[in-house]
Amino acid sequence: MKDLLIKSAYIVNENEIYQGSLLIRNGKIHSIFRGNNPPLHPVNCEIIDATGKYLLPGIIDEHVHFRDPGLTYKGDISSESAAAVAGGVTSYLEMPNTIPQTTTLELLEEKHQLASEKSLANYSFYLGATNNNLKEIKKINPARVCGLKLFMGASTGNMLVDNLKTLENIFAECPVIIVMHCEDEQIIRVNSARYLKEFGEDISAKYHPLIRSEDACYKSSSLAVKLARKHKSRAHILHVSTRKELDLFDPIPLSPEKHITSEVCLHHLWFDDSYYKDLGNLIKLNPAVKTADDRDGLTEGLLGNSVDVIATDHAPHSLEEKKKSYFKAPSGGPSIQHSLVAMLELYHQNKITLQALINKMAHAPASLFNIKERGYIREGYWADLVLVDMDSPWTVTTNNILYKCNWSPFMNQTFQSKVLCTFVNGRKVYEYTNGDTANYIINMEHIGMRLTFNR
Repeated sequence: MKDLLIKSAYIVNENEIYQGSLLIRNGKIHSIFRGNNPPLHPVNCEIIDATGKYLLPGIIDEHVHFRDPGLTYKGDISSESAAAVAGGVTSYLEMPNTIPQTTTLELLEEKHQLASEKSLANYSFYLGATNNNLKEIKKINPARVCGLKLFMGASTGNMLVDNLKTLENIFAECPVIIVMHCEDEQIIRVNSARYLKEFGEDISAKYHPLIRSEDACYKSSSLAVKLARKHKSRAHILHVSTRKELDLFDPIPLSPEKHITSEVCLHHLWFDDSYYKDLGNLIKLNPAVKTADDRDGLTEGLLGNSVDVIATDHAPHSLEEKKKSYFKAPSGGPSIQHSLVAMLELYHQNKITLQALINKMAHAPASLFNIKERGYIREGYWADLVLVDMDSPWTVTTNNILYKCNWSPFMNQTFQSKVLCTFVNGRKVYEYTNGDTANYIINMEHIGMRLTFNR
């Protein structure tokens, strides 16, 4: 493996932006050089001139659904990890609601083995909690498993944990961070019955945030925070979608002492309920996209540290499924290829700084999950990096979407920034080429690594 020198980039890392160069050796960051005079490079070294471009730590997406195994007509580890690296995402943590559901350690290891054969990005997988798998949960190896996924709301097969005694035991005895989907199932059922009776099966998707309401979110999130505080658990509330929920979290920077944390997803920072008119079920997501005030509140919470991490909840479905009537169309959508460029669009709109963006999308996920040697541009860390042109507009079309489902809620959106190269473990796995037949090269020969954790 040749040494690689990325020279004269603007490096964004740990609240700084400075011009510098990186020498990568054996997959890791060997040396960091500040200034616009790159060092003499070793013999037989590949050189990338990054003058005028921005070099970022690879994005870590701690919330994805790659549909593998069992639902691979929607997406699979190979296709969705290709979309990930095309978007600058170098590591991901994937959810357990596949077929079979990942609710035993044996199935969890099978999933890791599958990824070791197919994934272009680095990976880890959550064990899923049920009402009766506490013995499995207690046997989790914290150094090898990212966390436990707990559905405290909308039913996902047998993974809805609604027994209070079971919840108490999980919060008391789980050896890893508990990540939670919080929506109150009973409120959702009552609201669904009401709107079904009033409008029938084929109602408008605009009622989605009224069915999966603010009250449903707040009631469930409140219970999760209460249990976490009672048992002093490490708890992480996923996809916070309302301004009201922000009151549950301390507005302080992420640190080892901050035991209750939260995540916001890209779609809750970008869309609001006015988008249902044009996008309908394409933005039918759980929790629902809500009001513009909620969206703005979440941005404020992100900047004020009530919210700690930005993720995607990437969850592809076929376009045919999304075209079904409201109650039959599944919730979820693809977004991992466009998460970084969409957030960079918010940077161009002066809604977030580059330093804050990288903190919430790379540094914070690495620190929150104690991921070993990733998420920062530091000597000795794995060279998971993304090179970006901040001023190279391009438009999302079916020709440049890498999701297996081949659609996006960002269809026809023009983004100002473009991912030029993505490096995973020091190897270039994605490159924008502006070629005649395809505008990119995906290197399918280099497989990502299983993430490990400093716990």
